[in-house]
Amino acid sequence: MVTISSMEQRLTIVTLGVADLDRSRSFYLDRLGWTEVDQPSDGIVFIQMAAMVLGLFPLANLAADIGIDVPAEGPTSGGITLAYNTSSETETDEVLAEAVAAGADLIKPAEKVFWGGYSGYFADPDGHLWEVAYNPFTLPSPDGSFVM
Repeated sequence: MVTISSMEQRLTIVTLGVADLDRSRSFYLDRLGWTEVDQPSDGIVFIQMAAMVLGLFPLANLAADIGIDVPAEGPTSGGITLAYNTSSETETDEVLAEAVAAGADLIKPAEKVFWGGYSGYFADPDGHLWEVAYNPFTLPSPDGSFVM
């Protein structure tokens, strides 16, 4: 059994791949009454939850960011990535390496990304995708919580 020391038990962002961003924005914001995070974020909606953030992102854009084809069946439970935010690029690499050592598949090595951060992806043994990301604009708190 492999013990992961740097990857704490936490979830920072859940990003849902959606077929129609306007329809999803309307559902969560207008119909459920949730509030969008007040920050410039073209093409994506962020909603602050109690101790994490929910993201809505067009499925085609999400697939392109990961480096995979858009699933033929459209958004499904497989159209979700789970995000683990780190405090540095080095920590991002360490967490990805530890996940792979524990049995995860490396889907995309960490690299500088279009939004100004650094991230990579791994899949757990069931195929659930995790993004490990360093966001220089929003760092996790010392307790591991993440607030945008």
